[in-house]
Amino acid sequence: MEDEAIIDLYWQRDEEALRQSDKKYGAFCRQIALRIVGILEDAEECVNDTWLRAWEAMPPSRPCPLRAFLGRITRNLSLDRYRAGRAQKRGGGAMDVLLEELTHCLPSAESVEGQYDANETAAVINRFLAELPPEKRQLFLRRYWFGDSVEEIAGRFAMRPGTVKSSLHRLRQRLREMLEQEGVAV
Repeated sequence: MEDEAIIDLYWQRDEEALRQSDKKYGAFCRQIALRIVGILEDAEECVNDTWLRAWEAMPPSRPCPLRAFLGRITRNLSLDRYRAGRAQKRGGGAMDVLLEELTHCLPSAESVEGQYDANETAAVINRFLAELPPEKRQLFLRRYWFGDSVEEIAGRFAMRPGTVKSSLHRLRQRLREMLEQEGVAV
């Protein structure tokens, strides 16, 4: 089913929208959630919560593209679940590694000023990504949005893992420089 037809089902408040969303984007959303939370049952709950959030958002929203809209919801819900689980267990995991890699590039958002900085940072990151060549942008997003491992990225782009690591390091450096040039405290 096409995205527009699925969105129309949401607008009609037809529960078939949920089934069609899961059929078309369920595997995509489960992959995002599983990479973040690391536990199949938690990932499944995040995906189910995604359909609920989509149901609540449409109408009034008519997201385009639907895949990105659902992926963003899944990612945010999964990060919330990850943080909640980490706060309780204080355990380590793959997401810790990803967040640690970006720690030196991003300001903290724990205060009002931090929230403002977070919004400014998001705008700069969006410009940074828009300026990247498509392959570099995909490398960055595969690692820091989708949570792919270096080995998975290397396989996807037919690169050596060391080349992927070097490319990601250079991209983080460029991001840091751009943030500093824009006056974002790092």
